[in-house]
This record gives sequence, C-alpha cells and structure tokens, in this order.
Amino acid sequence: MEENSIRLITTSDGSHSLYNPQLKETYHSTHGALTESLHVFIKEGLELLVQEGCKQISILEVGFGTGLNALLVWDFALKHSDVQIHYETLEPFPLDQQLYQLLNYTTLFESSVSAEQFQSLHTAAWAEPQSLNENFTFVKHKTSLKDFRSEYKFNLVFYDAFAPSKQAEMWDVEALGCTYSMMDEKAVLVTYCAQGQFKRNLAELGLQVETIDGPPGKKEMVRSRK
Repeated sequence: MEENSIRLITTSDGSHSLYNPQLKETYHSTHGALTESLHVFIKEGLELLVQEGCKQISILEVGFGTGLNALLVWDFALKHSDVQIHYETLEPFPLDQQLYQLLNYTTLFESSVSAEQFQSLHTAAWAEPQSLNENFTFVKHKTSLKDFRSEYKFNLVFYDAFAPSKQAEMWDVEALGCTYSMMDEKAVLVTYCAQGQFKRNLAELGLQVETIDGPPGKKEMVRSRK
C-alpha cells in the first residue's frame, strides 16, 4: 500500500473507519465510528423527525464516505415500514473496492442489511435512483456540494464533511448557503461539528442553532433547524 493511500483503521467500538494521510484525518471519530453515526445522525436527526410525526423524510448527505450513514438509514427503513425515506448523498472522491469491501459494519449490530447489500451502495450507478425496498430510495452523486443542483427539497441534512481544520471550504457561508437553498421549511441539519465559526455561519443564514451533547469522546455537536 502506498504511503499516501487511504487505509483502514479500527475505532474504539470495534467498527472500522478510514485514515486519509494527506489530510491527516479520519473519516469518523476514533472513539467509535458506528457509535458516532448512531448518535449524531440517527438519534439526533432521523429519529427526532419520526418522533415529531414525520413519515415522509428526504435526506441529503454531504459526504457519503464509507457508506455507514446510508447503511444505518436503510436498516432503519427496513425496521420502520411506515416511514418513507428518500436518500441522496454526495461523494466526489469514492472509495476503491479494496477498501469498502473490508468494512465490518453489518457484523457489529443486528443489521437487516446484509454485507452484500451494503456493498451495493458503493457499486450503485451514479445519479440513478435505486429503490432498495418499498420505503427506501437511494441516489448517489459523484459531485461536490458546490456543484450539486437539485430541485428536490430535503427535510433532513447529514452534514458529514471532513472537519473545518482540514476542509475549511465545506463549512463557510457559501457552502452552507448551497445546503440551505435545498432545505425544506423546518428542515433539520445535524453534524458532529460544534465549531464556533460554523455555528455563526449557520446563524448568519437564518438557521436556528442548537448545541447538544455529542457522542462518546466529543462533548458537543450541532443540530440546526430552518
């Protein structure tokens, strides 16, 4: 393996993540990739909307990465047949097969999605909607946020870009404005990040910003609402 190539790591809860040596950054918290995604994106995002009575959920994910968030939402859809979920995700730099086929997520919890089905998220054709079951539609886009255009309005955003210290352009007002324009009224944005400038940028766009408890190993995260 080349010195500058992305490599597999194991986080504290036993789930895999990846390390990008060029950015000197991991794709997830080293305290637990699975634990982080379940807390930030499922518990504080998807489950919140369902608890509020929302049965039609459209999700925009900024940063498909390993596919962990998409896997967890697919699993959620299979276990909640009364909730219709449309999921669109952006990934300008997709993983090589030699990496994603090693990821161990489906073995770590009672997943209704098989390892083969999980890999199908990575092999799915770009920009073509996939009806993965009756209540879950998945669309993957090989593009950056600033180049992405959609007439679709999303009521939930998973903002899962690399940290502001590594990828500052993803957290500025321009990038967040692109996201804001695709958010439906009362849409929710959730992210692991709780940086002060990021929160000020959200507020500048007119979003309500809430700092809440983060996953293990991280004190805070942000949930924001349009």
